[in-house]
Amino acid sequence: MTTTRGTVAVPRADGTWQGIELREARTFADHPAPYASRAVFAAAHVVADPFGENVPGAPAAVDWESTLAFRRHLFRYGMGVAEAMDTAQRNMGLDWPAVVDLVTRSAEQAREVGARIASGAGTDHRDELRTLAEVTDAYLEQVAAIEGAGSQVIVMASRHLAAIASTAEDYLTVYDTVLSQVSEPVVLHWLGEAFDPHLAGYWGSADVDTATATFLQLVEAHADRVDGVKVSLLSAEHEVGLRAALPEGVRLYTGDDFHYPELIRGDGTHHSDALLGAFAAVAPAASAALAALDDGDLATYDAEMAPTLALSRHIFSAPTYYYKTGIAFLAWLSGHQPGFTMVSGLQSARSVVHLSEVFALANEARLLPDPDLAAHRLGLLLETAGARP
Repeated sequence: MTTTRGTVAVPRADGTWQGIELREARTFADHPAPYASRAVFAAAHVVADPFGENVPGAPAAVDWESTLAFRRHLFRYGMGVAEAMDTAQRNMGLDWPAVVDLVTRSAEQAREVGARIASGAGTDHRDELRTLAEVTDAYLEQVAAIEGAGSQVIVMASRHLAAIASTAEDYLTVYDTVLSQVSEPVVLHWLGEAFDPHLAGYWGSADVDTATATFLQLVEAHADRVDGVKVSLLSAEHEVGLRAALPEGVRLYTGDDFHYPELIRGDGTHHSDALLGAFAAVAPAASAALAALDDGDLATYDAEMAPTLALSRHIFSAPTYYYKTGIAFLAWLSGHQPGFTMVSGLQSARSVVHLSEVFALANEARLLPDPDLAAHRLGLLLETAGARP
């Protein structure tokens, strides 16, 4: 990589190089208080310990200081933290002992500043589950641990349940029992197969409309125990229809990293709240947009959100489940962590061309706090990879 008078050369897929001009860093106003008009969570990643044995198949070794500092960064901009979700490499390297430690530490920090935290409860601490009763028990073990740490629960989709269940009734049986035993209202998470291929056919059908009917049946039966639902199917049309059908008082937390500006903005009758991995990448700009929305300033909301969308769509491009590599890379570029190392070695999941475009789009959106540092770190990555103009 070469840098000349504020111009950075970045590689393209065809082997050519493109010069982009470093944009001046923008200062965003702090907004530590929650937003009045929307409930907002950012799903945060974990920072790997650079001295740890973070190779595929090894237990997670976490850089706790940097991981918790990143959550303080999100709290600074009014974000609640969605903890121990797929953004944090759940089911992709983050093991259950690390999850318990992470939720305990993060919940304590959230309490200190009065921020919201909701954490994923699943079944991934068990190796083999053969019956619906065993899946239910595994869920309840994690629910108890999450509640015991002082966090709201997000009931995550279960790979075990997807493998065992053969009908919609199987799903309802498990979730009915789990929801009957939670202490406080939870967030139900429907994660689509774009994010995890193991979850294809969740709720008992590959047909989205049929699966949605089962999902709504569950929510309606337990509306008093469901704070909201997070649906990550990357279909704005589906989300608009679902949020209008939810029982009164049940939120829809958008998980659509491709269409979130319009979904959060709403259609004048309904709107989505947010539980987004993308907000971990674009928190300062999202904060400026949400503050404008609280003031009823839709023009400023649109203007603040617009530059973030191209970056989010690129980070979440197929294969979507590797999006967390882009989020960790951007955190490194932005000075939030000392290195670009990930649990289970997942920093290798995206090419240098893909990551160079993350840099370019973040630069265009003026989301790099120190553009010179970001350019320097991009150069280190490219040099290591042997990418030279």
